[in-house]
Amino acid sequence: MPPSTNEKEKGTVDERLSDIQHDTLNPDAEFGGTEARKALEKKLLLKLDLRLSILWVIYILNYIDRNNAGAARLRGFEADLHLQGQEFATLLSILYVGYILMQVPSNLFLNYIGRPSLYLPVCMIIWGTISCLTGITTNFVGALLTRFFLGFVEAAFFPGSLFLLSKWYRREEVGLRTAILYCGNIISNAFGALIASGILSGMQGKLGHAAWRWLFYIEGSLTIFVAIIAIFVLPDFPTTTRWLSPQERALALKRMEEDAGVGDQQETEGHGNGFWLAIIDWKVWWLALTLTSQTLALSFNAYFPTLTATLHYNTTVSLLLVAPPWLFATVFTFLWARHSDKTQDRFWHMSISFAIGILGFIISIATMNVAARYVSMFLMAQSYAGLVVLYAWISNSLSRPPSKRAAALAFINAFAQLGNVAGSYIFPTNWGPTYQFSYVICIATSLLAIAMGWVFRMHLTRLNEKLVGQTRFML
Repeated sequence: MPPSTNEKEKGTVDERLSDIQHDTLNPDAEFGGTEARKALEKKLLLKLDLRLSILWVIYILNYIDRNNAGAARLRGFEADLHLQGQEFATLLSILYVGYILMQVPSNLFLNYIGRPSLYLPVCMIIWGTISCLTGITTNFVGALLTRFFLGFVEAAFFPGSLFLLSKWYRREEVGLRTAILYCGNIISNAFGALIASGILSGMQGKLGHAAWRWLFYIEGSLTIFVAIIAIFVLPDFPTTTRWLSPQERALALKRMEEDAGVGDQQETEGHGNGFWLAIIDWKVWWLALTLTSQTLALSFNAYFPTLTATLHYNTTVSLLLVAPPWLFATVFTFLWARHSDKTQDRFWHMSISFAIGILGFIISIATMNVAARYVSMFLMAQSYAGLVVLYAWISNSLSRPPSKRAAALAFINAFAQLGNVAGSYIFPTNWGPTYQFSYVICIATSLLAIAMGWVFRMHLTRLNEKLVGQTRFML
């Protein structure tokens, strides 16, 4: 006999209950099951990685525009602007005044509008224009103004990029992406030196302009060109990116919810008291001081052409010698950060890299042998691997709420620029060519960063002991 109406209804109810039970047991059901989700997730990550890779190019240009004064110094920049005493160091440090002032407001604004694909490139166009204007300055005051406003606008990029990455990638993924981003900073020292070498050696007197002026014109124009491309490439946040399919958007939000243990999107694109939550958290201040200490230790970066010049080669060779240590540091940083992600370790990876850098400082203090001093520059440059791990550790440790994360990342990075301000003055000419006092300062601040990292690790260890069945902090 055919089933009765009641039996049919009972069967339908049973099927629905079965579907509900299946969905409850399998959280990936909305994506077609576990295997379908894995395939979709792989596609999503590939799409994101390809688009966000332009941040790497932007960061190269960001640091080239910031550090080209160091290369220009070797070809008449100081003489043409009639700089005296500590005025060149002041030009380096003034950039970080604007940089510090703008980072937190910039990130909070970015969090509110939710459009990094527009905001970051527009800032980039402005700083590229300012970089070009540096080439027309004729005195200290003019250069001082362009450097201040350059830092003011450049402040938007790095903390904004960190926040953008934290909106798309899980904790175990963000370390590698942070490393790739920061490799743009590191390799910019190599590319910047190679580009500067070509411009400074080939553009002297062209159209009646000094070669160092062409350096600012050409590099600033390149920045503007790439910024226009970035408008069409960069993603926004998961809830505001238009080129995602509904299923990809749902997966992107699901990944962040799983990673943080609670939904993230409701707080991210609106107002909030994130800044207040950040500044009352002692961990934010502790990490800011740790990063500041190591940033001061890495201040040799801005003076790297000056340091290679102590090897007593001509200007062109000195600039070419800048590239190999930074190329090595780039590769090492990528591999080191990836290993940090795989082992789920932050502190030891950070500390070992800083310790190798300290060895480089000691070698530079101990000898004037050209080969040994050049090897020491490789050891010093790789310290950036530890800095990248520290940045990833900061992002991991301050995950929620997103408004707080945006403010905290910006505040910590802005505060750390005080290390660059101070570092601009610890390589005076009268301490050369050995720069022993400079390296002693770098050693002391690296040791302080390691010690503060150890204290923070102990704090997170105690917190993890209290977290039962919850997302644990990386150590």
